[in-house]
Amino acid sequence: MNLKLRLTALSFLQFFVWGIWLISLGGYMFASFNNPVDPNLGFKVGNTYGTMGWASLFMPALLGILADKYIRAEVVLGISHILGGAALYYASTVTNASDMYWAIFMVSCFYMPTIALSNSVSYSLLSKNNYDIQKSFAPIRVWGTVGFIVAEWAVDLLGWTQNSNQFYFAAVAGICTGLYCFTLPPVPVNSSNEKKSFATRLGLDAFRLFRSSMMAKFFLFAMFLGAALQITNMFGNPFLGDFGKIPEYADSFAVKHSNILISLSQISETLFILTIPFFLRKFGIKRVMLFSMIAWVLRFGLFGVGNPGSGLVLLLLSMIVYGMAFDFFNISGSLFVDREANPAIRASAQGLFMLMTNGLGAILGGLFAGTIVDYFTDTAGGKNWQNIWFSFAVYALVIAVAFLSIFKYKHDPGRMAEIKHE
Repeated sequence: MNLKLRLTALSFLQFFVWGIWLISLGGYMFASFNNPVDPNLGFKVGNTYGTMGWASLFMPALLGILADKYIRAEVVLGISHILGGAALYYASTVTNASDMYWAIFMVSCFYMPTIALSNSVSYSLLSKNNYDIQKSFAPIRVWGTVGFIVAEWAVDLLGWTQNSNQFYFAAVAGICTGLYCFTLPPVPVNSSNEKKSFATRLGLDAFRLFRSSMMAKFFLFAMFLGAALQITNMFGNPFLGDFGKIPEYADSFAVKHSNILISLSQISETLFILTIPFFLRKFGIKRVMLFSMIAWVLRFGLFGVGNPGSGLVLLLLSMIVYGMAFDFFNISGSLFVDREANPAIRASAQGLFMLMTNGLGAILGGLFAGTIVDYFTDTAGGKNWQNIWFSFAVYALVIAVAFLSIFKYKHDPGRMAEIKHE
């Protein structure tokens, strides 16, 4: 089978597994664990999503080391998916927020490393077969977003967004994905016999990227922007669900099929992913990331003023700008790190990027978002969603202004995301 087709299938399955439960988890927890009313449930939901951050602090780096130096990357990837499937099955059995925290932590420990590993496998196999990574990877990655969308629609149309069937479904999908990984072409480990330092043998090479002030600033802002990545995943579904308490909106499409509405965000991703090579060549990494930050301001702000009735168009606009907000940061950042890192530490470098964004960033985002939601929640459980979303919009705006002032570079339009130190 054609290599690109096989990697496309990998990308589809990789994000299909995540799409089954990621968007609906918050709504599931509010529906299942809020009787009687728990005044701290917002914080608990944020903390549960934050487990993806805690897992990303160490698991992607550890498995990246394993894949770089000891076990072929596609094998590590397959085992991780199978173990993640087992953890998803356990998540289907829990009955309270505290147990769900630990269930999703186990899921995250095995799933989060697979994002960086699947990128590393694709980059390595494309490079080994003499493909241009920068041109070839974006169309492959698009199908990951398609897989995520298909999963969201399936769970919504099957009526599983607020019951445990979503976790059974995700468990089966994860195990099947793991088995598929074992069929991929081998990705050789780095078998060099040259004498290496203790730090190198531990796989800490990627941290030397921090020696560059440019890269240190890049990773710092990646962490702060990473805090925004999961906020709408945490609370987008509960936000739309709360409109169901208002008779005017109770039977609206946005309430009845919130997952499908939110999936428009991922559909937007498929379009913006394809524009990344152009934008990087034309504008450079600083402006592309700045576009992402401005898009996050709009994403949150439009949620704050939208509703399922006359304000539906504003919700739709929020879904559209999400594609730029997510892709222009996440995908461009991954390609940028791959370009700057030595091929011998490719998996470790991707793991470091994951640590800063989906690790430290996700932890900060979970704590911040959960605290904000509970702050604007009254004693009866009612939430002032407008103030919640505007708070998140201000956060993104502050990051954008700081990034514009601090991150310095010179852009060469002849090369993608060329960075020259000043």
